[in-house]
Amino acid sequence: MKYGPIARITLAQILGLSQGAISRITSDLIYAGVVEETPMTADQTGKLPRGFTTKENGERRGRPQTGLRIITNARTFVGIKLNASLASAVAVNAGGHIITGCHEQAIDDASPEVVVQIIKRLITDCSSEAAMAGWPKPCAAGISIGGHVVNDSVVTFAPFMHWSQPVHLSQMVHAATGLPTGIYNDIDSLLVDACWFGSGVGLSSFAVLTVGVGVGYSLALNGELVNCPDKSYGLVGHILVDPEGPRCVSGHKGCAQCLSDDSIVEEYSHAIGHVVTFADFARDAKANVPQATKLVNRTCFRLGTLVATIANIAMPEKIMIAGESSFIAQLGIDDLRNGINNYRHSQAAPVDFEIPDHDWALWAKAAAAQAIRQYVS
Repeated sequence: MKYGPIARITLAQILGLSQGAISRITSDLIYAGVVEETPMTADQTGKLPRGFTTKENGERRGRPQTGLRIITNARTFVGIKLNASLASAVAVNAGGHIITGCHEQAIDDASPEVVVQIIKRLITDCSSEAAMAGWPKPCAAGISIGGHVVNDSVVTFAPFMHWSQPVHLSQMVHAATGLPTGIYNDIDSLLVDACWFGSGVGLSSFAVLTVGVGVGYSLALNGELVNCPDKSYGLVGHILVDPEGPRCVSGHKGCAQCLSDDSIVEEYSHAIGHVVTFADFARDAKANVPQATKLVNRTCFRLGTLVATIANIAMPEKIMIAGESSFIAQLGIDDLRNGINNYRHSQAAPVDFEIPDHDWALWAKAAAAQAIRQYVS
């Protein structure tokens, strides 16, 4: 999935297995209809981990190299992203590509029982659209949520959903739909999707930093999530980014919570002298209203400070800046870079980062990537 099409000899090198073992294993996968052989030239290989290259088997020199790739239409999966007021869902194939439109349902009542019924409708809608296009029935579902999840099944902390008691969401959805379902932290899901199907493939370390209603962070090493029992409690949101910044609800002055929507709105309301919404700020920022532009630049410098802190400590090869408010980073890209450079050594390598356009369908796709990860493991 990550590197295909890939030669058996390269796969053996990456996994540290003998070519005989690889041949036996992949023969079973071919028989099961999971992978298939394909003619392959050097420019058709996938992105490999650093230090690995496609090597020609000496005994087969002169003959066309044969690669292995996933049969993308062999399986389908449904991914759902839960927000405080909206649930978004897509179906993806075994290669992590979206194969349906993005189905959405408003969440007017966030009680677990009502949310499960919304999820059931979305899974039905995605399954029906996939079936009409000739895709197989989904074999698993993944649901991502902002909060803390235990054993990919029980939500113990979901502040945006206002769930104060443990919710056995996986069990509830499985009972309602009959579909094996995993529950995952939403930022971890973005990271898994990037490391399996996106810009994180082949990198030794990759980080995701999100800004929006809250501030989140997750890190992967060699394509695997760095797990910590407390990682989904928004701890990165309380790192100092501006000694002169506003106080958060916990009393910290200038912590990264100033990058959250509520804090930005409070600052903007104070700047223009009356109460506004985040939508008002976003409109003014995109229209280059002076007060909004000033706050964009200040916010981006603060964000750059946080990016530099992550780069200095975790040292990821690349950082993805995502979230519903990541458009701010795109508007103030120069100040973002200035914030990064202000806290980096002058001889240190530039921080490699990307800012993808925000799309809830991609967050739902990321939840499906988690389902794929769990399904194949």
